[in-house]
Amino acid sequence: MVRSKADIIAQLQKDILPLQGFKTAGRYVPKVDLGIINHVFPNNTFPTGTIHEFISYGKEDSVASAGFVAGIMGMLMKGGGITAWITMVPVLYPPALISFNINPANILMIKVSKEKDLLWTAEEVLKCEGLAAVVLEMRELDFNTSRRLQLIVERSRVTGFILREQPRRLITTASIARWQITSAGSILTEKDMPGVGHPAWKVELLKLRNGKPGSWKLYWSNKKFQLVKHHETQMITEEKRKAG
Repeated sequence: MVRSKADIIAQLQKDILPLQGFKTAGRYVPKVDLGIINHVFPNNTFPTGTIHEFISYGKEDSVASAGFVAGIMGMLMKGGGITAWITMVPVLYPPALISFNINPANILMIKVSKEKDLLWTAEEVLKCEGLAAVVLEMRELDFNTSRRLQLIVERSRVTGFILREQPRRLITTASIARWQITSAGSILTEKDMPGVGHPAWKVELLKLRNGKPGSWKLYWSNKKFQLVKHHETQMITEEKRKAG
């Protein structure tokens, strides 16, 4: 049978992915479901066993990034996995992670006193194949450093998240993806109901190797990420049903 050009191109893209850090995991990794965002990833699958970089320019957005990452962590930790969180100034409130399906007891907090120790600690921890994920709070990241971290996770298959608050400069790195997460107004389950709603974010995928960058507004409800526009459509439909 003669293969079409589309089939040949698709196979070539599949063959190239492992060379770019998208390797098939040698161990079971729970699926990460980001809803509508899934289609922009290679093979429609969130890249695990890679380094993801998150950029924020203020404390509020840093907290938003941490919350969004917690949603992903909860999926990677499904079944009791352990995540290591490396930081100089611990500000994480573990009980808040429960809403993201995370048992706070499964978070290993690692506090270092010097900035130069952050990288060494991250490199050693990322080598631990038994971890579900590693979160590193580190302001600056250059290409050589990111390349070392990427090579480590390609062997260990651990997913790494680097949270960078107010970086002095943004240059090319070897991370698979670069994200920018900002907070958005919470989403109420019912219109005009008082109280705090579901957490929501503006999610910008600034760079994705072999994928498609984009921007979305998501919120967290029923233990998963959902599109805000879909929620608004549901609310309008419900209002029409009640009025009709």
